Amino acid sequence: MTIREISIDDLAAARDTGEATVIDVRNPDEYAEGHIPGARLIPLPELGDRLTEVPTDRPVHLVCQSGGRSAQGAELLTAAGLDAVSVTGGTQGWIDSGHPTTTR
Repeated sequence: MTIREISIDDLAAARDTGEATVIDVRNPDEYAEGHIPGARLIPLPELGDRLTEVPTDRPVHLVCQSGGRSAQGAELLTAAGLDAVSVTGGTQGWIDSGHPTTTR
């Protein structure tokens, strides 16, 4: 299965237009250290059991620290019939690109 990926810049553009639902699949401690504003935490090990919490009416952008776990999450959601993309570079790429993070 081929997983769709998007860049940090594409995610930022989608967020600016209100079209991005972001799910952070990292562990709670990683999320608490800093995450993309508006990102919802659903750790990768819990994602399969929490599918009902994932929107089905728009694309879902998955993010982790660098891109590995988000690709696994996107594969899981795609297999479940959802429109999911992995964000290459993850949260670290987001930070390195100068985008804001939050701890709330």
